[in-house]
Amino acid sequence: MSSAGVFISIMAALVVGAMSPGPSFVVVSRIAISRSRLDGLAAAIGMGAGGVVFAVLALAGLTALLSQFEWLYILLKVAGGAYLIYIAVNIWRGAGEPLEVCEAGDSHRAPRRSFMTALLTQLSNPKTIIVYASLFAALLPRTVPLDLMIALPLGVFAVEAGWYSIVALAFSARHPRRLYLAAKSWFDRTAGAVMGGLGLRLILSGLSAR
Repeated sequence: MSSAGVFISIMAALVVGAMSPGPSFVVVSRIAISRSRLDGLAAAIGMGAGGVVFAVLALAGLTALLSQFEWLYILLKVAGGAYLIYIAVNIWRGAGEPLEVCEAGDSHRAPRRSFMTALLTQLSNPKTIIVYASLFAALLPRTVPLDLMIALPLGVFAVEAGWYSIVALAFSARHPRRLYLAAKSWFDRTAGAVMGGLGLRLILSGLSAR
C-alpha cells in the first residue's frame, strides 16, 4: 500500500474513534456551552495537541516501554482515572451554582484555561496511545517513510481538533446554550456522573490488570 493509502486508512479509523462519545466530548461540549465559542475552539485545539503528543509517543515506541513495564501503564491508568474523577467532582459541586455566560463581545474568557483543561483530559487516558500504536503497527510498513512520520501527527491534529471544533461550534450556538441554562444542575450532574464513571472504569481496568 502506498504512503497515501496508509495515511488515509489511519485517518479514517481515527475519525471514527474521535466521534465516539467519551470524556473529551463531555469536556469540550460543556466548555463551549458554559463559557464561549472561543473557549470551545481553544478546547478543541487542546484535544488536537493531546492527540499529537500521543501520536508522536506511539511513533517513538513508548508502547513497547509500557508493555515491558506493566506497572507504568497501570500507574498511568490510575492517575488518568483520578484526574477524570477530579473533574467530575468539580462539575458536580458546581451544578447548583448560577452561571454567568460569556457573550460574543465579553472579554472575560479563559481560552488558555480551556485549552489546558482539554489537553489534560486528552492526556489523562493512556488508552489513546494504545489505539494509535495499534493502528500504526497494523497499517504502517516496517520502515516508516519520512513523509508519513511528518504527516501522521499533523493528520491526528486535524482529525481531533477538527471534530471537536465542530462539537464546540454546535454546542456554543444559542439554542443549545439556552437549553443548558434552563436545566444547568441536571446537565452538570449528568456530565459529572458520566465523567466520574469513565474515570472509575479507567482506574478499575488498571487495577484489574495487576
